[in-house]
Amino acid sequence: MFIWEISVKEVTMLMKDVPSQRMNRFMISLESRLVSLMILLTLLPLSLMADAELLSPPDQLSVGPLLDNPLGYGENLPQFSWQLPVQEKGIRQSAYQIVCAHSVSGLETRLYLWDSGWVDSEQSIFVDYEGPPLASRDLVFWKVRFRSASGVGSEWSEVSRFEMALLEYSDWQASWIFRPTEKPEESSPSPYLRKQFELDKKEVATARIYIASRGMFELEVNGSKIGDDYFQSEWTDYTKRSLYVTYDVTGHILSGANAIGAILGESWYAGKLGYSVQRNQYGEIPELLLQLEVTFEDGSRQIVVSDETWRATTGPITFTNIYDGERYDARLELGAWSTANFDDADWENVTQKALNPSVLLVARPHQPVRITRELRPRSMTEIAPGSFIFDLGQNMVGWARIKVPGVPDHTYTLRFAEMLQKDGTLYTANYRAADSIDTYTCRGDREEKWEPRFSFHGFRYVELSGLLPGVEPDLSWVTGVVLHNDMPETGSFSSSHAMLNQLQSNIQWSQRGNFLALPTDCPQRDERLGWTGDAQVFCATANFNFDTLAFFVKWSADLRDSQRPDGSIPDYVPEFPRGKKTSSSAWGDAAVIVPWEVYQSFGYIRILEDNYEMMCDWVRHYQEHPETKDLIHRGITYGDWLQPYRQEENERRGDTDFGLIGTAYFARCTDLVSRTADILGKNSDAEKYRKLFEDIRRAFQASFFDGAGRQTTEFETQTGYLLALGFDLLPKDRQVPVVAHLKALIVVVADGHLRTGFLGTPLIAPVLSKHGEIALAYDILFRTSYPGWFYSIEQGATTMWERWNSYSREDGFGSAGMNSFNHYAYGAIGEWLYETVAGLSAVEPGYKVIRFSPRPGGPLTYAELYLDTPYGIARSRWERVEDTMRYEIVVPPNTRGEFFIEGEALRVLAPGEYRFSKRKGELLRESME
Repeated sequence: MFIWEISVKEVTMLMKDVPSQRMNRFMISLESRLVSLMILLTLLPLSLMADAELLSPPDQLSVGPLLDNPLGYGENLPQFSWQLPVQEKGIRQSAYQIVCAHSVSGLETRLYLWDSGWVDSEQSIFVDYEGPPLASRDLVFWKVRFRSASGVGSEWSEVSRFEMALLEYSDWQASWIFRPTEKPEESSPSPYLRKQFELDKKEVATARIYIASRGMFELEVNGSKIGDDYFQSEWTDYTKRSLYVTYDVTGHILSGANAIGAILGESWYAGKLGYSVQRNQYGEIPELLLQLEVTFEDGSRQIVVSDETWRATTGPITFTNIYDGERYDARLELGAWSTANFDDADWENVTQKALNPSVLLVARPHQPVRITRELRPRSMTEIAPGSFIFDLGQNMVGWARIKVPGVPDHTYTLRFAEMLQKDGTLYTANYRAADSIDTYTCRGDREEKWEPRFSFHGFRYVELSGLLPGVEPDLSWVTGVVLHNDMPETGSFSSSHAMLNQLQSNIQWSQRGNFLALPTDCPQRDERLGWTGDAQVFCATANFNFDTLAFFVKWSADLRDSQRPDGSIPDYVPEFPRGKKTSSSAWGDAAVIVPWEVYQSFGYIRILEDNYEMMCDWVRHYQEHPETKDLIHRGITYGDWLQPYRQEENERRGDTDFGLIGTAYFARCTDLVSRTADILGKNSDAEKYRKLFEDIRRAFQASFFDGAGRQTTEFETQTGYLLALGFDLLPKDRQVPVVAHLKALIVVVADGHLRTGFLGTPLIAPVLSKHGEIALAYDILFRTSYPGWFYSIEQGATTMWERWNSYSREDGFGSAGMNSFNHYAYGAIGEWLYETVAGLSAVEPGYKVIRFSPRPGGPLTYAELYLDTPYGIARSRWERVEDTMRYEIVVPPNTRGEFFIEGEALRVLAPGEYRFSKRKGELLRESME
């Protein structure tokens, strides 16, 4: 059906040349013609109207950092994204039109809040809203359509929506409340807080709860748990920023009497935190901030807030801590405590505390922690009378849900481990001071089900003890519940090699386990901190596996909050007030590298805009640091952390010269800041940082390499060469001998193995591939001996390990002082698997232009990759069949592909599906779909 529309922008264009004295006559004439045209269109035969076919509509609509219909959206200048329909082969966009309204009917009747009009542009991601300013609580419905490159229009998309959060500090009427405790230096039972209230007896239109906690909360309204998220409000520097969450509780609010209830946990705010296991890093007692706003059909509102009228007590959660676990006594359950008919006469009053205007209250900008999957045990072993170990078959992060026979007053105990001792018992020494124990005390003689609320563990094995004599459990008694920030999975990689596929699985499982509230180093021991060095080396790989955009938007705000006046960035972020106050090369550089890598992966320029000042200040920190002399930086660094076979055997920081590392990263960040300034149109800054980069580059060359391309530092290391080549710190005419020296260190000195730690490992395969040594890169990857990626897999790894030899069947466990079996840093090899082995990489940010350049090698006969880019699914597959190489490529709509084989550009590809084969030097296109 053909539908004729005219937008405000189009009318304005018609009017722009009309003299003012003729305006009234023009408008009367225009109105008359529009009415006549509408009548004419109404009378057109249906068969004629059907002749004007429209393209399929765009889909996958999102707002801001690719959020799907967000509730409680906190940016007052939204951006819109969509994908073109895959069923329209070869489609590219030449123009778009977005319309917004405050209701669906407003869209239908064209009572638009904003109509972009037709905009000639290919842009289909992160399009700025340009309508009237949005206010707190505004509900916005929107849709979009596009025109193809040939000028054919599409149907309108389905309607999408978002609702604004509380944008102004003055929107808040609530106060922080808490239940006082006599011994804040000790862990107390979790407080239960409640409020009963009467709702006006009018028809409810909407009801929203805006809620934050210092600690974790679980919310109930009239006896029902609200939300499917956990561990909210998530960790921030509570002295500078607290996140709040918005819930739609319209269906839970009743006319008349109602009740709200919240349970609090200490979590990161008040409990044990950090490997120094100090308590109360931010505060002594968890706190709650809540504001319920009910809007009635007549437009009136009723607000209920957290204040001194709330009541508090304790209940069945007698202890909870993220390291030590949770203790639950079902005998202390409170019944229908969050319903209106509950008697809270023996509860006590809460204490109220006013908001601090210097601390930001920010709407949660990213996907929350949710249950993403559940694992069933593969086997069960009795290790002692009444004690059984369940093997989930996969190292994971979350908790164990149990289903056990109820025995009055009886306690079951759950212990956790990533590995087993040789005798089959749990290996927990690497948990250090984290007890990681849950207990459940039964209420009665019925089957009882339970899982924690405020604690999580890193584990593969669950020991369930406390079973009565003669009781034989089955595998259904324990379920592994996997929790992490619910980022959409976007990338998949597979190949003909089982161990390589296991490596990819290990990389993804370590990311799941460590992307919980922030990018942590490890999820199991008394640490679980946002180590910046780990994040910066893994970021590019992380962005492939999951849609990490919103997750890193949140963490980059944490980075900004953490930056000190001298520009330094802590080693881990958030940094609690009693942290070590150190800052290290290759760790603090996350302030520059993470925003840059996120921009490259998603094309989200706002992450550069928001963090540009922080990025510049980090470079300033290098410049002004007392350990920077003549542009050579010799400040603190953790070095090439956990490098194997160190010359200095007890030095975890590796053998690579600290000055070389510091100066290399000083140069790298300066280079990225200059490029960022170019992108943001800051031309004078771009030139300033470009010159600084070249100056550092020359100083680096003179200080650390001789004329023959050899390192002049005390120890010649693989990582020293890799940093110089990977960060482009040497002129091209000096790179050939440098590569030769690197190759000699690998092949001759290390017998074909890597000798790299956290910093060198991400660079080794990309650098070798770039400089003509891809066969050596494959050889290093596929080695099963120590040190290397397949070595841990040979020992049974299902996640990435902190050390190359955290465990071996021959030697047992490494030092328990630092021996995580879930540590993603060495998973940075994933970037090379995706971009080189499978051969898919971004030429322009966000994959607007995609390079398909697979580099087959090693024992592989095929490799395949799917990536859900911001524009849609891209695919690269190759297969070797006798003397023929076959390639399959999918170029997403509204993008362009560049097809390379062995570094040679062969084709520019429009959106679509392609199959090529190459044999005897001849490239053939077999088909296009």
